[in-house]
Amino acid sequence: MADHTTPSGDDQRQVAISMCSTPSDRSIAGAAAGAITGASTPRSSKLVPVDSLQKLMLKSPLASIHDDVEQEGRRRAPPVPLVKKMAAEFIGTFILIFTVLSTIIADAQHNGVEGLLGVASSAGLAVVAVVLAVVHISGSHLNPAVSLAMAIFGHLPLSHVAPYAVAQTAGSTAATFLAKGIFRPPDPAVMATVPRVGAGEAFFLELVLTFVLVFVITAVATDPASSKEVVAISIAAAIMMNALVGAPATGPSMNPARTVAAAMATGKYKDIWVYLVAPPIGAIAGAGTYTLIKP
Repeated sequence: MADHTTPSGDDQRQVAISMCSTPSDRSIAGAAAGAITGASTPRSSKLVPVDSLQKLMLKSPLASIHDDVEQEGRRRAPPVPLVKKMAAEFIGTFILIFTVLSTIIADAQHNGVEGLLGVASSAGLAVVAVVLAVVHISGSHLNPAVSLAMAIFGHLPLSHVAPYAVAQTAGSTAATFLAKGIFRPPDPAVMATVPRVGAGEAFFLELVLTFVLVFVITAVATDPASSKEVVAISIAAAIMMNALVGAPATGPSMNPARTVAAAMATGKYKDIWVYLVAPPIGAIAGAGTYTLIKP
């Protein structure tokens, strides 16, 4: 005679699990039951209660890996202190300006041995070296005009502009006086950026050259897909290109820190306003233009 005994609550829950599970699910449940009880259990003979199965899953290696991934995602690199950023800008600007001025002085003292291409290459190589060295610390601006443009378009806190400018100007000044003291040029004026054309022409040339430079900087430095090698080479190419274009007319400077330091070291302040006004305007225009056209 058939047994019509009503199944208990636990049996009903186990039956529900069995009916709603695929064959592979049942196998997993059976294996889990064996793991919990320590016995070898046939696939279809016993089912694991839901709460036990959940506990087993929580103890699995996959759960631990998932937790580790979540914890790693929550971790963020600590921000670089402003003082370290200033130190990076000081050192980077020092290396760049000392390299450029040393090449200019050597060219003047040795009958043009370096040449315009040599001076431009010296500047470009210095930029590559410095950007690769400190771009991950401070962004490697090396130029108050660049820092101002980056801040205006949200790539640098506005509160960092003045400290950056101080560090850059200090680095440029230290490099200029050191180069002057080591090489003792007969005519220190070779280090200065003084227009060899009219002030108006010099102004627009410095503006355009700085526009080109900062357009390139913004394009490569703010692109998450760019590596620091690409950033360094692109900026160096822009510096060399601008040096070849503007050297006979304005120097060129494209950098107020470079001009101010040279003026203090040489006493040459003629038309210095050109180098203080044109680069910031050109930098803002270059960064703004790229911001408008970027995808």
